[in-house]
Amino acid sequence: MMSLTDTHAHVDDPAFAADRDEVLARARAAGVERLINVGADLPSSLASLELTRRHAWVWAAVGIHPGSAARARDRDYDELARLLADPRVVAVGEIGLDYYRDRSPRSVQQEAFRRQIRLARAAGKPIIIHDRDAHEDVLRILREERADEVAGVMHCFSGDGDLAKACLDLGFYIAFGGPVTFSNGRRAREAALAVPTDRLLLETDCPYLAPAPYRGQRNEPAYVARVAQELARLKGLSPEELAAETTANASRLFGLD
Repeated sequence: MMSLTDTHAHVDDPAFAADRDEVLARARAAGVERLINVGADLPSSLASLELTRRHAWVWAAVGIHPGSAARARDRDYDELARLLADPRVVAVGEIGLDYYRDRSPRSVQQEAFRRQIRLARAAGKPIIIHDRDAHEDVLRILREERADEVAGVMHCFSGDGDLAKACLDLGFYIAFGGPVTFSNGRRAREAALAVPTDRLLLETDCPYLAPAPYRGQRNEPAYVARVAQELARLKGLSPEELAAETTANASRLFGLD
């Protein structure tokens, strides 16, 4: 049995409303020993924290996704600062920039990103980065806001080897999910090969981006085992070795017990 950590899930999502407990049970049966449920706005951040109250193996990240930035108010950031004092909250996320969907004006996204990096630095907790078609601005803001003081993870990494190196130089970890298993996922696999195993993390981003052979279906945390198998193949390791190392990485970055 692999010892797995899903570092990015959205089990609070309505897609799991009918069978959330069964989904979590399947994750445990598949070897998922730790799970970080990640917020995208204040309500989902609160829901993530509530999940940790009911499941000792679940931790929370709280934050405002760039797509939600236009709806955020000062009181939301004040509440995030309060939530970060909770020991079950291990990161600020997911935060960053999304220039693909542009659901919030780019200037608003950037200000939300900066504010939350500052919250993370004040709390001494790492950050979980959403970066879609915004690589240059993400790196610039990370450097300007001294994000290397807390580091974090590039979630659902979509860049190339050069971008991976720039993120590694800032002390960040790189997470891969379902796309590394896709038949057209050559770029993700090439990037994964460029990342040292001691800086790799596993994730599902469920309910999105289910790995092959489940592509197109609802994703769930149990499927992180499929991601581990593919990364192990790429790295020339057994799935158990890859799972153990990435779980150790997650524990080190997020301070998991």
